[in-house]
Amino acid sequence: MVAPSPDAGKPLVILPRPLYPEFAAALDGRFRFVLAADADEGNAAEARAVLVPALTPVSADLVARLPKLEIVVATSTGVDHIDLDACRRRGISVTNAGEVFAPDVADYAVGLVVAVLRRVAAAEAYLRRGRWVADGDYPLATKVSGKRVGIVGLGSIGGLVARRLAAFGCVIAYNSRSPKASAPYKFYPSVRELAAESDVLVLSCALTEETRRMVGREVMEALGKGGVLVNVGRGGLVDEAELVRCLREGVLGGAGLDVYENEPEVPPELWGMDNVVLSDHRAVITPESIQGVVDVVKANLDAFFSGKPLVSQVQL
Repeated sequence: MVAPSPDAGKPLVILPRPLYPEFAAALDGRFRFVLAADADEGNAAEARAVLVPALTPVSADLVARLPKLEIVVATSTGVDHIDLDACRRRGISVTNAGEVFAPDVADYAVGLVVAVLRRVAAAEAYLRRGRWVADGDYPLATKVSGKRVGIVGLGSIGGLVARRLAAFGCVIAYNSRSPKASAPYKFYPSVRELAAESDVLVLSCALTEETRRMVGREVMEALGKGGVLVNVGRGGLVDEAELVRCLREGVLGGAGLDVYENEPEVPPELWGMDNVVLSDHRAVITPESIQGVVDVVKANLDAFFSGKPLVSQVQL
């Protein structure tokens, strides 16, 4: 007699790419995982769930391969890497990380604002190269307190950015799809209008067809030669080639970027700019946030397979 597989009876979950160790350890023994590339006809016919590590694309082709698919579980807040139209047509539910990442991303956005305005990275590099001794003090940089900060996307992340920078004495305004009755900040109906009244523009909205490249030359010109652009949303929110030109030409004063259009590619023109602070899409990543998203993913999968309400369903 052939012994049954230890995974027999466990719910099948398709993976577009391998799980990170933290997820694999937390979910071990609860589900039966099969990589999409390794799924045979039987797996494809059976699968009701897809779990998406990081920003791995979920295409219409993958959705079409899985006739019984009912849920796509994302481990990110944004879901622009998932073909939402394909999910909508099939009535497939999509979940995300909810608000787990919001505090860490908001903290990081504030850090970028401070780092760019005070030239923290450039001043540190100056010191490390021995130039403080050789050439004297690094040039003065502008203060943070009291700056006019425009936030594009006053959701869970943007709202926390606003509260943190308000504590610095910054004057907060925002742009979103519509005014928020509960927000004590001035609303601007367009990003250009908001930029024209801001010293710093923080992008924390989702990437959609409507928001793609919403920040082009016109917005950067409105922000001005003393203005700073901070992006912790998605790289595609900004016309990256135009950003490079505006920084080179002095149209824009500086930038703090954690996200890029074609990650992990970063325009090399930005590397040597002292008025630009760069990081590798790490605003969301702390041990605490990773544990938080593991808990949300586990809760969504458990809820789905037991017929209970999902924890962080995305409205399609």
